[in-house]
This record gives sequence, structure tokens and C-alpha cells, in this order.
Amino acid sequence: MDENKTQVPTNTITRELRDLAAPTGNIYETVMIIAKRANQISADIKQELSKKLEEFSSYADTLEETFENREQIEISRYYEKLPKPSLTATKEFEDGEIFYRVAE
Repeated sequence: MDENKTQVPTNTITRELRDLAAPTGNIYETVMIIAKRANQISADIKQELSKKLEEFSSYADTLEETFENREQIEISRYYEKLPKPSLTATKEFEDGEIFYRVAE
């Protein structure tokens, strides 16, 4: 995981719309840029979590044979505590870390 994701606040913050819209000149473009980046972050996190949990999966298990795995629970708790992808994307946009272009 990036250390950058742990610096993002996990709660929602009120932001000034004019400040968010300033780089693009249009709040709707800003929201779409942030939304697309949030989808990318979400997909990356999902892929990373799936890889880690795949190590613990057993294909022969049935519902009756499922048991508790401490490492798997710890990994899941870690990912649950991460900030939401939309908050991470908004922080990246505010810090100027997102590259975007307008197709015309």
C-alpha cells in the first residue's frame, strides 16, 4: 500500500466548490476526474486484496468446513480501515497529483 493513502483523512470534509473547480473551470469536469480516479483506486485495491486473500483460499472447502483464519481477518481489517477511494482521489486532485486532459 502507498503511504500516501494513510495520510488521507477517513472522514468526510466540507470543501469549497470554487476551489475544487478552479483547475478545470467546471465543477462537473472536476467531479468526473475525481470519480474516474476513484474507480481506478478502487480497482487497484480490490485486485491487491484478492491477491492477498487468494493465498488463504482453499477450493475444497464447503460451507460446513469453513474455519476462521487469523491472518485473513487481519488483512481484511486493514483494508476496511483504509480511506474510501473517493476521499483518496479528492486529496490527490487537491494536491495536483492527477494528470488529466480534455479530449476535444
